Amino acid sequence: MIEIEKIKNSVIHAKSEEYLKEFPSDSIDLVITSPPYDDLRDYEGNLSWNFDIFKEISSELYRIVKKGGVVVWVVGDKTIKGNKSLTSFRQALHFQELGFNMYDIIIYEKCGSGPPHSNRYFNAFEYMFILSKGKPKTIHLLKDKPNKWAGYTTYGKVTRREKDGSLTDKGKKIIGEFGIRTNIWKYSNGKGFSTKDKIAYKHPAIFPEKLVQDHINSWSNPGEIVLDPFGGSGTTGKIAKQLNRNWILIESVKEYCDIARKRIEG
Repeated sequence: MIEIEKIKNSVIHAKSEEYLKEFPSDSIDLVITSPPYDDLRDYEGNLSWNFDIFKEISSELYRIVKKGGVVVWVVGDKTIKGNKSLTSFRQALHFQELGFNMYDIIIYEKCGSGPPHSNRYFNAFEYMFILSKGKPKTIHLLKDKPNKWAGYTTYGKVTRREKDGSLTDKGKKIIGEFGIRTNIWKYSNGKGFSTKDKIAYKHPAIFPEKLVQDHINSWSNPGEIVLDPFGGSGTTGKIAKQLNRNWILIESVKEYCDIARKRIEG
């Protein structure tokens, strides 16, 4: 069993289905990751991914995440002969079978998208499953949605229904400048938008840095540990470091490990 203190803030070249077995139980506060989407990418010929491997990794995530910890699982589906694979749905249901709560489903809306399959609408979103081990221990809801009626008072009185059925008059309230955002999050993506780090684009599928920032701020506190078991180009580690979190990245492709280290060190 490895000691978490010894691997904090490091990029580890390994396969997650093997390395996660060495983690102590209840040791990780937050996981932010995006697994391979079916077989849409070959990742330098190193892709080793199927539903059995997913089950191994998801079981280990449930074991190593602390009570109240959160897993952010960003995933999409492949279209095969006109049929959506729905792999993401199978994964979501399996997470529930393991004991995770599906705390929320947030839609990652992309400002840019590739060309659609023939006779289909442009695919401009992915799922972000917010999975919690029990009730989340940390929730910092982002309050950045502009309110159209900011500065005005509410139209009617705000009331609260009490246990005995009576209503308590809470009076009128002034509408703030910003409200809590919806569960559709829109980001600029693609080259030059997801990150300004040119080296990152040697990886075929990278997170927008702002997406990772928003999840770290929503589900963790400074000093806690953020894990990405599919570390890729290192975006999770880079943003975690900027936000004063500890981080651990696991990545099976050595070239991507090198890219991640350069981005995080820089």
